[in-house]
Amino acid sequence: MKIIDIHTHPIFFDEGEKPAETARQVKQAKALGIERMVSLGDVLRYGAQPDEEQVRLINDGTAKVMRRAPDFWIGFCSLNPLLGEKKVKAEVARCVGGKGFKGLKLEISCNAAHSALRWVMEAAREYKVPVLQHTWSQTVIKQRKLHSDPEDTCGLARRWPDVKVIMAHLTGCGYRGVKQAKGLENLYIDTSGGSPEAGLVEYAVAELGAEHVLYGSDAPIRDLPVTVGRIVGADISAKAKRAVLYGNAKTLLGL
Repeated sequence: MKIIDIHTHPIFFDEGEKPAETARQVKQAKALGIERMVSLGDVLRYGAQPDEEQVRLINDGTAKVMRRAPDFWIGFCSLNPLLGEKKVKAEVARCVGGKGFKGLKLEISCNAAHSALRWVMEAAREYKVPVLQHTWSQTVIKQRKLHSDPEDTCGLARRWPDVKVIMAHLTGCGYRGVKQAKGLENLYIDTSGGSPEAGLVEYAVAELGAEHVLYGSDAPIRDLPVTVGRIVGADISAKAKRAVLYGNAKTLLGL
């Protein structure tokens, strides 16, 4: 089956900076049937609150990877909403408008319920691109000021029904996250985050519909073959697997 990976970090701190490392990543991915990967950037290199210059450096790293293999890598623009409307929208214009990025990426600068998300969502609506929000159940981490609980990300999608929202980390969101997402037509969940959990992919497809589930690996943090096996080995139909692995992302990103 053809695959598009919606969630990767090809440059991760000191890894992936060299062209040879990028080439190795592409080779491994293609051996598994992965035709395209979305680079979300080295989003934690400068901590939870990157400043304007650091945000630019993160996105410049993504642009560098894209130039190395333009028919393989797809860029998402990393943002810190707390930098304010002018700086957020200028960076979106630089990356999406100027460099051909196809989405926006939010990490842990603030919770998805924060009012500063307005600038991000307005920009996403203007450029007609999705927003991928880092999401993880806060019953264990308990850092909700920075991290977004599934309830927070689903609330964001509910407030902005004309913007496509990707809730990251199915494993981190769990069954509760799937329940929160049910009925939100503009919300998708990617399958990254932690080791596979038996029955979770099947539950997400059954509750949300296969069209709302996107394959994501979180490579290189997670093992790429294991993340593909999470979908290939799931007890869902071949049609659903094709949608999760490829078709949904292709449509969402306008490829």
